[in-house]
Amino acid sequence: MTPILSRIVLPCAATALLAACATTTPNRPDASATIAPASGSQVGGTVDFYKTPAGLRVTARLSGLTPGEHGFHVHEVGDCSAPDASSAKGHFNPLAKAHGHHARGDHHAGDLPNLVADGQGNAALDAEVAGLSLSGDPAAILGRAIVVHADPDDYKSQPAGNSGKRIACGVIAAR
Repeated sequence: MTPILSRIVLPCAATALLAACATTTPNRPDASATIAPASGSQVGGTVDFYKTPAGLRVTARLSGLTPGEHGFHVHEVGDCSAPDASSAKGHFNPLAKAHGHHARGDHHAGDLPNLVADGQGNAALDAEVAGLSLSGDPAAILGRAIVVHADPDDYKSQPAGNSGKRIACGVIAAR
């Protein structure tokens, strides 16, 4: 290679290599749930879970919702077989706490942020949830259900935030 060419090609190659290394791709989720309709709804989508130092990062992409807010919770049992998803039982609450806001005060381990659907019925969520884990302790959620409700969670009504009927459900499984 000529000295002039090496002064052009090598720095360009090094720059391209560094740029490629700096590009990040999303990690594969540690667990996920495929969300299916319940109670006659058309709701569907996916929820992914990623381990973090403080708990789990929860990402969700759903469609078929009515516009506005919807309660979103981890439920006790990984069973979505009932037409109204009642087979998932109540909110996941291994420490017997009162229902509340996911990021402050007492709350069920399964209390998550409300989903917010746009005018076309699509919702996306990306939230860090402290205190949850996938396995190995009382706050483990593998094998449990994730449920979407018709109404918003008010974060105060007991025992479940007055979030209405269950309109979608999926079982959380390791990836």
